[in-house]
Amino acid sequence: MKNLLTDNPVALQALMSETIFSTGFSVQEDVSSSVSNTTTIPQPNTTTGSVEEFIYQGDKSTGVLFILRYPEYPYFSPQAEEAFVKTIGALQLTPHNVAVVNLANPHNPNDFKRIMQFFQPKKITLLGVEPASLNLPAIAHNSYMKGKIATVFNTFSFEEMFVDVEKKKLFWGEFKTFIGS
Repeated sequence: MKNLLTDNPVALQALMSETIFSTGFSVQEDVSSSVSNTTTIPQPNTTTGSVEEFIYQGDKSTGVLFILRYPEYPYFSPQAEEAFVKTIGALQLTPHNVAVVNLANPHNPNDFKRIMQFFQPKKITLLGVEPASLNLPAIAHNSYMKGKIATVFNTFSFEEMFVDVEKKKLFWGEFKTFIGS
């Protein structure tokens, strides 16, 4: 039997639900002395935020944040991820220069003030996330709410846009304007 080794916070959260306390020994020394035949599993190329605050992918320093809620996936469904990459790519953005946070992850707080403090975004896109779930005022679909620090764009999830071409057209027209502003 081989040992399962990971330092990925998402994997650790899925594997363990108890609180862990350190006994003061170095894991690296202990592992290298007792395990001589380990297999390294390549980790996906995603950036995760601070373990204490949020688990996210991408780069929060650009000020562009996408908030979604996909309980079945770490971030997007495969089809939605492909559409997301193509959509932001058309505006010279990549998954590496925007931040994506999935509020369905139990580690991520659904608290707008904490989201603002941690990510410090200038442009926030709610992809199928109801503003009321973040204690925000009502924002109609494909509409903006401009705050003191950031502008929030409330729109449909990619799954909603897949089944309704009109929603996709409405989203694209407003999203280009929002990102370009």
